[in-house]
Amino acid sequence: MNTTVAEVVGNTLVAHGIDHVFGVVGSGNFHLTNAMVAAGARFVAARHEGGAATMADAFARVADRPAAVTVHQGCGLTNAMTGITEAAKSRTPLVVLAAEVTEPRSNFFVDQEGLAQAVGAVPMRVQDAGSAAAVAADAVHRARSLRRTVLLNLPLDVQGLPATSTRLAEASYPGRAGPGEDDLARLAAAVSSARRPVFIAGRGGRRYAVELAAAAERAGALLAESAVAKGLFTGDPWSLGVSGGFASPGAAELITGADLIVGWGCSLNMWTMRHGRLIAPEATVVQVDDTIEALGAQRELTFGVHGDVGLTATALLDRLGSQRTGYRTEAVRQRLAHGIAWTSVPFEDSSGHGRIDPRTISRELDAMLPEQRVIGVDSGNFMGYPAAYLHVPDQQGFCFTQAFQSIGLGLATTIGAALARPDRLPVAALGDGGALMSAMELETVVRLGLPMLVVVYDDHAYGAEVHHFGPDGARLDTVTFPDTDIAAIAAGYGFESVVVRAPEDLAAVRGWLDGPRTRPMLVDAKVTDQEPAWWLEEAFRGHGSN
Repeated sequence: MNTTVAEVVGNTLVAHGIDHVFGVVGSGNFHLTNAMVAAGARFVAARHEGGAATMADAFARVADRPAAVTVHQGCGLTNAMTGITEAAKSRTPLVVLAAEVTEPRSNFFVDQEGLAQAVGAVPMRVQDAGSAAAVAADAVHRARSLRRTVLLNLPLDVQGLPATSTRLAEASYPGRAGPGEDDLARLAAAVSSARRPVFIAGRGGRRYAVELAAAAERAGALLAESAVAKGLFTGDPWSLGVSGGFASPGAAELITGADLIVGWGCSLNMWTMRHGRLIAPEATVVQVDDTIEALGAQRELTFGVHGDVGLTATALLDRLGSQRTGYRTEAVRQRLAHGIAWTSVPFEDSSGHGRIDPRTISRELDAMLPEQRVIGVDSGNFMGYPAAYLHVPDQQGFCFTQAFQSIGLGLATTIGAALARPDRLPVAALGDGGALMSAMELETVVRLGLPMLVVVYDDHAYGAEVHHFGPDGARLDTVTFPDTDIAAIAAGYGFESVVVRAPEDLAAVRGWLDGPRTRPMLVDAKVTDQEPAWWLEEAFRGHGSN
């Protein structure tokens, strides 16, 4: 029996390191998906292609290796586009495998290459039987080496052809490159002259915690992270935690006091720097990135350094020579030792009348969850609470699919992260809007046997719009909804579930955590909604400024 193009592509993808493929299978991607399974990959069936794309995105981020998505032609791909857009904007190494029709009169015809280009993904196509293996190998290597989301189109009339070559071709891309001598000298001079340096690591620095911590120690710099790198410096006594809208008051004050800010694989965008308010007027601002187009794209810089983050940090360490005190004074040490995290910041608990303060439930959950956890957070008015209050053991403990700022991705995000780290308790933090958008994937959680805790911050509204437009007297009936029994919905899928209206209702969660966790649990937390989240109020005020 001849080997088909679909089989060769599937075999090649697995041979080049794709061991997890997520998707919804239809006639167009049936043989390809089965070929990948036969070659040794794990297939994870989602209930919607959008969920599949986000699961694969999260898996690739947390596992730090490429994953794949497999979808039907046309409508299967368009269903997945929001998740693909998030991955492309986040530079996630992902291979999207899309069946394709090339006949414009077909009901399934869309410009799939145009869709990829529109959202920043890299379009590729298997054009013929002879080049199928080489093209598939190239797709994986582009995803891995260039950190890109690749859409590999697989025309139906080509998939079934007998393959004329099954050779596992290799692809070659430039490796890591350190900084140029002039850039390194300029960076070392800026660090040497700084009295209060702060290093902020972003997505591009997530692999280099050791190198960055060593360079920061030599420089006397405090450490911080963007939200997507949350947990990178957990346990370091000089870590400020997350910078930006989620930063604690103490962290924000210390960052604002810096006379040098270096963004390591971090764009220093409006979210991370609070529209520039975390940058003192006299501060030197530097960005280190291996992608030259990223330098200064989001923030006016004093100067940029083009180079791999890890190699640049190591070169800086060697160049600096002697130890500097910098920002690591005794007064700062004592302040950090006393604690500046959100969990140590007092607040007036607004719980009552059948609703629980979102700060209260977040703080209580942080205290009761096991240390080894992986947290996925959806988008919405609520999101700052779990992002700020729930600590994580390292950068693999927090998965933040927010480059596109779409609600409805949080549950699928946590599924993908859970599969990448099966040794940790997965916790999904959702708003009621995002939970209801993605409710079909509750079945996926149960089917996969994931011991997941899903926490829904339920204010039965699109809270961001309520708090943004409500104070001006706008009608809010388009963004408010009847209270929904989300716990009952989850129970119908096979979850244990509980409605939480007061701190004492969390006893059920403690019991679940102490028990065998044979079923996942959903917490429908009816949260207070009197005021906007601090970070979102600030974000709305800051739009239009930098």
